[in-house]
Order: sequence, then C-alpha cells, then structure tokens
Amino acid sequence: MTWLPIAAEHEVGTRPTAVTANGVPLVILRPEPGADPVVFADRCPHRLVPLSAATLDGGRLRCAYHGWEFDSSGACVALPSQEGAAPPRARLSGPAVRIDGGTIYVDTAGLPGPDPGDLLTNEDPGLRKAWHPVGLAADPPDQVLLLGRTHRLRDERVQERWGMLWLAPDEPLTSLFEDPDSDDQDYVGAWLEPARTPVAAGVVADNFLDVAHFPFVHAKTFGVAEEKTVARYEVTTEPFGCRSVQDQWFDNPEDPGVIAGIRPVRQRRRATYVYRAPFQLMLRLEELDAGAVKTILFFAQPESNDSTRVYTKMLFHGIGGVPDPAPDVVAREVAFEEAVLAEDLVLQHQMRITGLPMRMRDELHVRADLLGVHLRRILAEFRSA
Repeated sequence: MTWLPIAAEHEVGTRPTAVTANGVPLVILRPEPGADPVVFADRCPHRLVPLSAATLDGGRLRCAYHGWEFDSSGACVALPSQEGAAPPRARLSGPAVRIDGGTIYVDTAGLPGPDPGDLLTNEDPGLRKAWHPVGLAADPPDQVLLLGRTHRLRDERVQERWGMLWLAPDEPLTSLFEDPDSDDQDYVGAWLEPARTPVAAGVVADNFLDVAHFPFVHAKTFGVAEEKTVARYEVTTEPFGCRSVQDQWFDNPEDPGVIAGIRPVRQRRRATYVYRAPFQLMLRLEELDAGAVKTILFFAQPESNDSTRVYTKMLFHGIGGVPDPAPDVVAREVAFEEAVLAEDLVLQHQMRITGLPMRMRDELHVRADLLGVHLRRILAEFRSA
C-alpha cells in the first residue's frame, strides 16, 4: 500500500469537505460526531455532482441535486424519485483510510478513476451545424462568443425568432422548433435577464429537462410542495428532438379560485417538455383546474468550455384569473423564475464536470431520467451526423 496524507484529523468534522489525492477529487467527513472519518470519490454516481456540496443528515450523506442518500459504507439507502431498492451501481467508491499521528491518510491504490472522457463540451465541432442563440434582437451585439470563437454577426448566417438572434456557423441540420409561435402572438411575453453559468450547455439542457431535482434544488421557491417520487412518463421522439407530456399535482395558493374558496389548493397541472437539438427547450405548464398557462422558452448559448449564456422567455395567459396579466403580475412571475434559475446556477457553480457525458455507463440513469437519456442519445446522433 502507498499511503498519502490528505487532511489533519482535528480539521475533519461532519461537514463534507473537498480534498484531493494525486489530483483525484475526494470528499471526507465523519458520519457522526466523533466517528471515524470516511472518504469517497467526490461525485455522486447519478449525475457526477460533487458530494462536497451534499448535506449530512442522520449519518447519511444526501446529494444536493436529487437527494440520493448514502450511508457510511457508501451504499445508497434512499433514492427519492422512485420506490424500491437502489440499483447495485448506486454505491460510492473510495480508498482505504487510516489515521496516524493526527493525520488522515488514504491508500492510493484505492483511488477512484478519472471523470468520463467522452464529454460533449461547448467547443465540440459537431455543434457548428446548428442554430445557436447569440443575443436579444432588441439589443443586437456586434460580435459574440460562440463555440470558443468570436463571430461578427454581419459576416455570419443569422436569423431572428421570438425576439432573439440566432447564428449557425455551418449549414444547420435542424430548424428552430415551431411550438410556441401561435401562442407567442397572443400571450403576454417577458424576457429574464440573460445569465451565465460555468457548466456546458448540454448540462444546462439536461437540468432543464430533469423532473426529479425540484424538491432538493428548488426547496426555497417551489420545490417543497413537489412530489419526490416521479410518476412514470413517456417520451416521444422527433427528428433531432423529443417531447414529453406529464400530468402532475401541484399547490396553487395564488389561484383566485382558491382564494375565493371554490377550488382546492392542490390542483392538476399538465407539463409539456419540448426539446430540439442542440439547445432549444420549452416547457408549457397548463393549470388544468384554474385555466392559466405559463410557457417557458429556454435557450443556451455555448460560448466556451467554461461559459454558457442562458436566455429565458416567459409567455403568460390567464395568470391571476385574467387573459392578459397586468405588468405587476408579469414582473412578479419573472422575479420568481429568476429566483428558480438562481437556485440551479448555485449548484452548477459547484460542478466540476466540463461537458455532458456521452457514454451511458459513465452515469447512473434511473426511471426518472428518461428525458435526460433521450437528450444524450439525440445529441450523440446530432454530433455524429
């Protein structure tokens, strides 16, 4: 065995802490006060999110992204999105640990392997054959950063759609999807301020399509009322894209019918997800009892390997019980959505992965991840076309 020092014993408590050994990211913690420290690879096997961002509850390490829980042996003891036992691969790996003279050592022979190598990054050449969002038409830029290169809009293939400018470096394989066009003419629309994240656009798209992270990442906004168990749903494939229609339950305390006492706060909602390669996304939320509709257009600009710009447009109908919501209602809805996006960005800033894994075995997919599985397969097909 070759033992490598990683931490002083007195510095390790119940808070998960990131350390490295031979350049390998690890997480170290005591499962209980006074317990022997344990060391694992600093990544959840599900979506490779650092476990140094996790919380400890009752001796269990809970991943910040989807709430998977692991005991002191590394076994997955809770997988909230579905009932039944966790898959055998849902287990943390880590090296042997020993303490000598107040220093914690790990056996280098047991260090986990490297992160996946086949990643779709923001500078992948296959992304050149697509339309990419590059700015709002109301404030057109002269030049933009896209796929690791600077582009002057006047010299490029550019079109305008939904109040946004789109650029395709090479002849695009797909067009922009048409779903929101008819509603866009009649609904009240509003843009969020564009945001940036250090993760790849593929990871951003995967996060948008993910239906299992709400109770954990968005606990301060709407997630507390969301069901942790994800009901089975289906995904319909389309040319270089897919869609999924899901009926859900949600709390709607601001519905005028609830305030008037004529409808219960727990109501039905239909969520329609639409995806078109590489990074066009839409979510339409129809409140089946109250009649309101909220559409979210979500687009990601892959600027460089460490930067993605995110554009979000909201379309509203029937919010507050009226066909066209007033400006103050729209402003409140936009502020709420910005708070939701901020929660995703906080976690994304803690991620280390530099792209979206393309090999299915490099992550651990479960039933709730069906949309994410389709996303990866579509992007793999798009990249190789």
